[in-house]
Amino acid sequence: MARVPAARRLGADIDPTSILAALPDPVMVVDGDGLIRFINLEAQEFFDVSATRVLGTRLTDLIPEDSPVFALLDQARITHATVCEYGVTVETQRVGPHSVTMQAAPLGDPPDQVVLTIHERSIARRIDKQLNHRGAARSVVAMAAMLAHEVKNPLSGIRGAAQLLEENASEDDQILTRLICDEADRIVALVDRMEVFTDGRPLERQAVNIHAVLEHVRRIAQTGFARHIRFIEKYDPSLPPVLGNRDQLVQVFLNMVKNAAEACPDQGGEILLSTAYQHGVRLAVAGSDSRMHLPLLVSVADNGPGIPEDIRANLFDPFVTTKMNGTGLGLALVAKIIGDHGGVIDFESVPRRTIFKVSLPVTDQNGHGEGA
Repeated sequence: MARVPAARRLGADIDPTSILAALPDPVMVVDGDGLIRFINLEAQEFFDVSATRVLGTRLTDLIPEDSPVFALLDQARITHATVCEYGVTVETQRVGPHSVTMQAAPLGDPPDQVVLTIHERSIARRIDKQLNHRGAARSVVAMAAMLAHEVKNPLSGIRGAAQLLEENASEDDQILTRLICDEADRIVALVDRMEVFTDGRPLERQAVNIHAVLEHVRRIAQTGFARHIRFIEKYDPSLPPVLGNRDQLVQVFLNMVKNAAEACPDQGGEILLSTAYQHGVRLAVAGSDSRMHLPLLVSVADNGPGIPEDIRANLFDPFVTTKMNGTGLGLALVAKIIGDHGGVIDFESVPRRTIFKVSLPVTDQNGHGEGA
């Protein structure tokens, strides 16, 4: 058998430019003078320009000078680290407004050149989904308020009438009156669960140790519904506190761990709890020029069968569930609470590996949320 040259085995015959050109996301290289030094095919299509037209021209010819993209480029050069920003609106005369995620990474050599990647299809769409999750939660708020008023009062009358009938009913009829009472109680309990969405009071937040929250949740789980599950913990001990409400964060992660436990197989079930620090992750705040830093990432992963494809797009909507007796309110409530904290939630799912990821703000030195 002929030997393959070592250089070829290591991929030395592959042109890096062809790899960049094949990427599904727009990619550009911008130097310290703001000149475009490289643009791949996807970026040419995104901006509706040709490489021959824009190479060597200024990025301001494509993107307005007041765009946050330029601050992102400067930050990457100053920190010598990859930074990204969610919810950036890129608008040009050719392509119109697009809500995207921008990622800037220093090239290293030359030191002033930065690789700018635009994530239009992946991360940005997930952020858009998060905003839809919040909208779905708001729709539940209106529905819960209506149900509390229009449903609970007549149910009380129905239940009272059934109890009166039960006093003089035969044994067979008492089975029916008891059924009426039980079903009325079940509907009231469902409405009570939904009423948590109508709490419009400002969220009381303070510095919270996210690892203490996760440890509390794990103890509850392992002494109850997840006794048969093996827990794996991969924590970053250097993380700063979360700016949040401890009780609500416990509720969020307890719900997520419970879902993970129910998805795990009967034998060999595993749940991975992990935390990490995401440098440079920011979310644009709607209606303002401010940016919320979301550097703290909490992940809950299980080795279950995965989430069915047909419900993934609406997983955080109310009444969407795969459980036999589920109400479909758990993840809708999770989305609401995470949104109230100014964070985002996302998930990835393949057979034997489903990961829910929560990005949250952390406290600054004064105990407030970090902003831009």
